[in-house]
Amino acid sequence: MRTIVFGDPGKRLQLEAILHPRIRNAAFRQAREASGPYVIIVVPLLYESPMKSSMDRILVVDCSVESQLERLLARDDESEDQARRIIAAQAGRAERRSIADDVIVNEGDIGDTRKSVHELHESYLKLATRRS
Repeated sequence: MRTIVFGDPGKRLQLEAILHPRIRNAAFRQAREASGPYVIIVVPLLYESPMKSSMDRILVVDCSVESQLERLLARDDESEDQARRIIAAQAGRAERRSIADDVIVNEGDIGDTRKSVHELHESYLKLATRRS
């Protein structure tokens, strides 16, 4: 499926037109049913999605294209060419960061990333308290 949709932009758009409304509806339903001080909806391709206008805040977890490529190759059984096509079909770093209210840089040391997540969690708890 990946080979087809990342090899033909028209096929990718066709698949997205089928899947994205269903994904959006499921995400919003789950958010309405969630309990807790705040809800995070994970949308890997949020920059490209109309869902971004429905978000109170946007968090971007950022890394270099090199790290993105390395992680994609390690996670999936893809060729480097296919992995590069997948990355090229997505919004670039600058575009993703341009819509962000918050950014976590996910490069290198896991301890640094955990610290950033903890700090952001504390910030979100304070924001949630103000909205209550």
